[in-house]
Amino acid sequence: MADYFTHFSCLIDVGSPDKAARALALFQRLRAADQDADDPEVSGFTLERQDAPEGSTLWIHDDEHGDVEAVIRFVLRLAEDFELTGLWGFQYGLTCSRPRLDAFGGGAHVIDLGAQKSVGWTSSQEWLAAALNGEEVDA
Repeated sequence: MADYFTHFSCLIDVGSPDKAARALALFQRLRAADQDADDPEVSGFTLERQDAPEGSTLWIHDDEHGDVEAVIRFVLRLAEDFELTGLWGFQYGLTCSRPRLDAFGGGAHVIDLGAQKSVGWTSSQEWLAAALNGEEVDA
């Protein structure tokens, strides 16, 4: 039997050490609440302070089986709670423990933090399928 994995590792700067501490506290509260939830809010990733206690950058990375949608929901929540602005994005990789067709690929998402919405995404699997079907694709 094959195991499928989604991996990512990215940074987000929340603007101040206080906001970073509050973001970590929010993550811990949500993680504790997820223990009994049918639809966990922050499963599939870990949040850690990237730099010293006086820094404002947080490291988001998968905890073996990453959940891209959970990362997006959490970052949108941070954008709302901390009034973040600008564009932010991350990439992810899809892998498998054994060779399987359609088991490898990846993608990326871009979020407008100020508007609190996704502004674009891409999937290498969908891009490849479209290109092989003769559709016009951006290189």
